[in-house]
Amino acid sequence: MSEDPIVSALRKRMDGALDVLRKEFAGLRTGRASPSLLDPVRVEGYGQVMPMNQVGSVSAPEPRLIVVQVWDKGLVKAVEKAIREANLGLNPQVDGQLVRVPVPDLSEERRKEMTKVTARYAEQARVAVRNVRREGLDGLKKQEKDGKISEDQHRKLDKDIQGLTDATIKRVDEMLHQKDKEILQV
Repeated sequence: MSEDPIVSALRKRMDGALDVLRKEFAGLRTGRASPSLLDPVRVEGYGQVMPMNQVGSVSAPEPRLIVVQVWDKGLVKAVEKAIREANLGLNPQVDGQLVRVPVPDLSEERRKEMTKVTARYAEQARVAVRNVRREGLDGLKKQEKDGKISEDQHRKLDKDIQGLTDATIKRVDEMLHQKDKEILQV
């Protein structure tokens, strides 16, 4: 038996909340170099502000090093400045058109702060999932009131939506646990 279209649409929206959470977590520093660490950095060049990946290629050739190969020599200083001012605790070093960004170890205090940030991101995801559930349940009430679905169908779909919500929130909690473990690992 295939999933009801209403539940299927809500599943897509809840998966969207999980995708946002994944992206948020990817941008958090865990002491390991990752090209996604520079995703929030914006570089000023050519009269506009652009993401880092539009001015050069970003890679992590070593566990504690991120390298930005800047395509235009004129933007090297702007890239260096943008990384310094991004409040990521990183200190870039310029070598021609190459910007090396060593990733320092995280202090215990900083690790604990980061777990608070991950908890905040996870709570935002949970709220987003609950909002999707609420909108779905409101839609069901309206459909029952309009006579489009029966009371039994409403009850069954209500159960399905609650089950989907519980499963999605469980996945959020698992992702949070995994990220916290990654951050606190020395």
